[in-house]
Amino acid sequence: MVEVFYNDSFLHVIHRIKDANFRERVNKLIEKIVNDPEIGKPMRHERKGTREVYIGSFRLSYVFIPEQNRLVFLSIYHKDEQ
Repeated sequence: MVEVFYNDSFLHVIHRIKDANFRERVNKLIEKIVNDPEIGKPMRHERKGTREVYIGSFRLSYVFIPEQNRLVFLSIYHKDEQ
């Protein structure tokens, strides 16, 4: 079983989501990632080691550490904020 952790900035953004549909999409995506942590697109350059999945025009960023069987959700941000 994968250990799941949430970064403070991730929790901050999650608590600010007011749209119930978007919040539900994020929750379903989190479940999907927990079940298969390698589904996200591996990032390169300064974000090497992280993965991202798309939610419309937003990105959910996370790190999967297979040696420790640990999953850390980092942030949700708009694609224009990259």
